[in-house]
Amino acid sequence: MSDSLESRTVRYERRDTVVWLTIDRPEQRNALNLEVIAGLRHGFERAAREPGVRALVLTGAGNKAFCAGADLKVAAAVLGQEQTKESTPYAGLLRAGMACSLPVVGRINGHCLAGGMGLLALCDLAVAADHATFGLPEVKVGIFPLQVLSILRRLVPERLLAEMSFTGEPVDALRALEAGLVNYSVPEVQLDDKVGWLLERLVDKSPNAQRCGKRAWRTIAGMPWEPALAFLEGEIAALVLTADAKEGRQAFAERRKPVWETKADRSGMNTA
Repeated sequence: MSDSLESRTVRYERRDTVVWLTIDRPEQRNALNLEVIAGLRHGFERAAREPGVRALVLTGAGNKAFCAGADLKVAAAVLGQEQTKESTPYAGLLRAGMACSLPVVGRINGHCLAGGMGLLALCDLAVAADHATFGLPEVKVGIFPLQVLSILRRLVPERLLAEMSFTGEPVDALRALEAGLVNYSVPEVQLDDKVGWLLERLVDKSPNAQRCGKRAWRTIAGMPWEPALAFLEGEIAALVLTADAKEGRQAFAERRKPVWETKADRSGMNTA
């Protein structure tokens, strides 16, 4: 099944249980402008609400760039903050992406730069083509990756993040893989197969466990060890009572594949 909602700059396509969100500005290296930011934010929010969706793939059109960051022609509008607005458009996108309850897979098909690195950090898992490059070149145009730091610091080792931020020089896919920015790096011709392989391993697992786990993961970010453990004690006590947990135990005992409950309440947790 394929269901698509077309826009000029962002493609939203439903492929069975997976939503593909594609920045569609290949001639501009899939750079961010206000329309792209709005399209991505809407895509994250819509996918999380859509019944039966199990995962989201985030990528760019073509094979040269995943996302080259803010379009410099409109960078002030993308990154700047009006006095009447609570946040910048890009910061709003990061908040929406972080709030998305679905597993998000990054398909990194080329250059991943500046604000594109923030999009990469929104992804729970990522597969990169081996020709992709990763960088924070903002210092080359007189700015610094300040908003991106808020989300990259949980993903990129501090020394590497400092090197990329202060020098503005990129790293290749191999170093990105070694540093943990991506899960896999493969030749370009194998990119879609590897993404598909990863999705197959995601969508047959409990959707409720994944959503609840992602929410808990986000909640404990930055917590000291003891408060994090106390919070997670409560989460696991509730999770074992859900319909998916009961079905999982029963299916294991009966040596069959589980049939997961796909309906969830607003908290993302289903119950018997």
